[in-house]
Amino acid sequence: MTPAYDVMLAGGGLANGLIAWRLRTLRPGLRLLVLEGGDRLGGNHTWSFHDSDVDAAQRAWLAPLISAHWPRYDVRFPEVTRTLESGYACIASDRFADVVGAALGTALRTGVRTRIVTPNSVTLEDGTVLSAHAVIDGRGARASAHLALGYQTFLGQEVRLAAPHGLSAPVIMDAGVAQQGGYRFVYLLPFGPDRVLIEDTHYVDSAAWEPERLRANIAAYAAARGWRIDAVLREEHGSLPIVLAGDFERFWAELGDQPCSGLRASLFHPTTGYSLPHAVRLADRIAAEPDLSAPALFAATRLEAQDAWRGQRFFRLLNRMLFLAGRPDERWRVMQRFYRLPAPLIARFYAGRLSLRDKARIVSGKPPVPVVEALLAARQVHPRQIRKNQ
Repeated sequence: MTPAYDVMLAGGGLANGLIAWRLRTLRPGLRLLVLEGGDRLGGNHTWSFHDSDVDAAQRAWLAPLISAHWPRYDVRFPEVTRTLESGYACIASDRFADVVGAALGTALRTGVRTRIVTPNSVTLEDGTVLSAHAVIDGRGARASAHLALGYQTFLGQEVRLAAPHGLSAPVIMDAGVAQQGGYRFVYLLPFGPDRVLIEDTHYVDSAAWEPERLRANIAAYAAARGWRIDAVLREEHGSLPIVLAGDFERFWAELGDQPCSGLRASLFHPTTGYSLPHAVRLADRIAAEPDLSAPALFAATRLEAQDAWRGQRFFRLLNRMLFLAGRPDERWRVMQRFYRLPAPLIARFYAGRLSLRDKARIVSGKPPVPVVEALLAARQVHPRQIRKNQ
């Protein structure tokens, strides 16, 4: 029996949404179906990226999704305050849902819970079985014994203030706050004169988080800046994996032959957690694939993840130094030192394109953590070693 669909996408998050949109744009004759368990495509998120994270052609096709763009951004630490003249943009999930949802039309089904996903079929909670030449699983991160992780936990509130906030650019890290047992910073996106996203972010050892504490932190931060919150317009939260070490082959062996995307495929920046540039590259790669069968898409997604993994070895080393060397409340010193480096190097760091010279520059000089602990952290390359010592 001929499958009902050419490509089916389980989960309507960022990665699968971009894949479906790119396929619909470039190959409109395909029979597509996106299955999303929530009420809307994309959930409740704000995805950000630096202009240099994607190339010019990718920025062009992303343009309809952009909610806000700024020509520069700021960072603040106890001993360093700096403005970087580098473009920064964000995509709000509402806009994502409107634009991509309109393009997909009847190829999108929301409020649909999936029970079983295989390379060629999806079984829904009601027992309905849908078939396709290929199914891409993009239902979010999965637990694996073959990855050792730290976490970036956050809660953000988009608020309307009683008076203008005075910000002219995003503040992507304000670490001049009490650290609370890990690297903590506040992230600010100014969407209007009196409208701003205030996000309380923590790099910590556990995915557990306390929403009431983070909400209290946001209220205290706003008060300290002299801002009075008139209304909370929206709230989002999350816990992003930060990869310290892993076994790529065994991680992917767990997937069998299932094509995957996004966090499920471990496609994200291992230090910052930013996933949009990876999602864009995967969408382009899949849209250009001549063969959209399940085996071909599994090979394509695995190769994309393998290329990323090999290129991220140095970032995993930095993550181990951040999480395993020194006291948690002193982790901010690592990032403060990093932001003293030249702006082009910082841009290449976010884009995941560091040269050998860049890497040498980052680790040269006196480390901001104890030397012995830094060396021990550098040597812990197996997940079992890290879990034992965390």
